[in-house]
Amino acid sequence: MATPFVTRFAPSPTGLLHRGHAFSALAAWQAAQAAGGRFLLRIEDIDVTRSRPEYEAAIGEDLAWLGLAWETPVRRQSEHLGDYAGALARLAARGLVYRCFRTRRDVAETIAQAPHGAMEAFRGAPLPAAEEARRVAAGEPFAWRLSLAAAEQALGGFEDLTFLEEGEGPSGEHGLIQARPALGGDVVLARKDVGVAYHLAVVFDDALQGITHVIRGRDLFEAAHVQRLLQALLDLPTPVYRHHRLLTGPDGRRYAKRDRAETLRELRARGVSRVALSAEMGLG
Repeated sequence: MATPFVTRFAPSPTGLLHRGHAFSALAAWQAAQAAGGRFLLRIEDIDVTRSRPEYEAAIGEDLAWLGLAWETPVRRQSEHLGDYAGALARLAARGLVYRCFRTRRDVAETIAQAPHGAMEAFRGAPLPAAEEARRVAAGEPFAWRLSLAAAEQALGGFEDLTFLEEGEGPSGEHGLIQARPALGGDVVLARKDVGVAYHLAVVFDDALQGITHVIRGRDLFEAAHVQRLLQALLDLPTPVYRHHRLLTGPDGRRYAKRDRAETLRELRARGVSRVALSAEMGLG
């Protein structure tokens, strides 16, 4: 019996989609079609301060214009925060996460003072129990960070952590990759005011939805390293990864929401067809 092929496109509804999103969505959809597999749409809306219903509606309009079809119901992360809290609790029960009260500025200063400066990722440690209890009682904000030290001890090292890369990483990485979780340091898995962060939510959802192939831009290649670690710690399956090239504009910069890249809605408004867009991106 053939192994099922399940992939997904998982945008955040924090703005309108642009060419880069279209390329990633089409790449995943075409891969599913070629394999006779399934294509899922997932809405990653855990950033409640920036997510908007109108952007989610626009995602559906844009993907339909591209000719894509997906299964329903669509999973919205904001509707499943309890699932992620349960996963975090499992890690906390094993001493694999700790409360970090440092601000982003504090973390940046700590990294800058390290022997290799910005080349090093943040590594921390739990506070003494009495101090932690005092700061929690005082209502101070904190983040739940994954402890690399505790994780390494729990697994007996990271040597057995690997993942299969069918695409290509930023430096041409391909094939069986040795995961290097230390690249990301003690990553944030949740914050006091936000129930979950990206890494934990995406690992949980990929496993829950039976994702066999993660197809996404190579800017997320390094995320696979810490996600592979979380899969091991939570006893979750590891999908195959297929990172693809990033589209760039005439200025050589990759398309991004923050740079106000031309949106798919704007492309439609000026008469660009989906066929022409697919051909422009080499996916026609």
